[in-house]
Amino acid sequence: MADLHTRGAATGAGDRSRPRAVLPALCATQITSWGILYYAFPVLNPQITADSGWSTGATMAAFSLALVVSGLTGIRVGRIIDRRGPRTVMTAGSTAGVLSLVIVAMAPNLPVFFAGWLLGGFAMAATFYQPAFAALTRWWAPDHVRALTVVTLAGGLASTVFAPLTAALADHLSWRETYLVLAAILATVTIPAHAIALKAPWPQAAPSPVDTAESPSAVARSRPFLLLTIAFTLSAFAMYAVVVTLVPLLLERGYTTAQAAWALGLGGAGQTLGRTLYAPLARRTGTTARTATLIALGALTTAALAVTPGPYSLVVAASIAAGMVRGNLTLLQATAITDRWGTRHYGRLSALLSAPAMTASALAPFAAATLASILGGYPELFGVLAGLAAASVIVATATSVRGRE
Repeated sequence: MADLHTRGAATGAGDRSRPRAVLPALCATQITSWGILYYAFPVLNPQITADSGWSTGATMAAFSLALVVSGLTGIRVGRIIDRRGPRTVMTAGSTAGVLSLVIVAMAPNLPVFFAGWLLGGFAMAATFYQPAFAALTRWWAPDHVRALTVVTLAGGLASTVFAPLTAALADHLSWRETYLVLAAILATVTIPAHAIALKAPWPQAAPSPVDTAESPSAVARSRPFLLLTIAFTLSAFAMYAVVVTLVPLLLERGYTTAQAAWALGLGGAGQTLGRTLYAPLARRTGTTARTATLIALGALTTAALAVTPGPYSLVVAASIAAGMVRGNLTLLQATAITDRWGTRHYGRLSALLSAPAMTASALAPFAAATLASILGGYPELFGVLAGLAAASVIVATATSVRGRE
């Protein structure tokens, strides 16, 4: 069955209350928020550790703490957005992001550095994809897949814009000064954009043929929701572990650092390409079949990377394919709630669904490195990750909601 929420694109329905400034504003703020709060850190971390004397493990732990806090705080953020709209919480998140970077930049010791990233975790929860998805799902329904695709395409440019910019700043400034400059950019772009563009009235959720009469708590306790959470958590762990260990895998196989970096970067380009394919896929497939198929493709591309030592062109092709799947999985998770339970409690349910996956992605770098050493190498790790993703496929096949598939 083609998903009901995609039909608005054909009918033109759902134009009841779409403030025109919202979509371009969220595109700009997603690029800026992701680029500065997320992608700047891996660029600056070597300079941070060299200058401060703090260990890489300690600084990575602080950043991972921010991701865990983001996942947990997102549940409360989702509830607020459902009731009051995104303006207040996303503006507060932008402000918190600026303050967190100032604290990080001025941190005299590790406890203060951790405190800065702790606040940064709230900023991520209030400014990253989940609140933006909640806003677009309410304002754009039932044509929200198109809006979600646009904003994720923009978000995909965050590393393209801010990784080189951060590196260029760091060539001329200390890491502390670089973070202060980035904090100023974050304040200039995101605070006014969220405060002004999101001030439109917050409408009631549009009626949907799949809207559930159950309370959010009842849905969250239901078997399909719990199984969907497990499937996405396992898949997210495998996916993010692949991203952070692809370069070590290729270095272990004898490729140069530049070759490994290009393979990773082209995988990111594949992610952007993949997102353009999601809307046609959603029109032609059912919810559960699409979920299982995309997760299975993630397992397949991970397995391909595990068993493909070369030639380099084939490795790059596998990385691009894996990126395309990751791009689709982002939109799959963004639409998982509306596909099964409608738009009424999207903010809260989406946050509950994504919190374990966010935690898994935060733990993935440490767990993957540990597993690689235990298993004897990165090809073996990728084999285990492929198996983990395959297990999540089995779970995903049982996530149908009776009468709505």
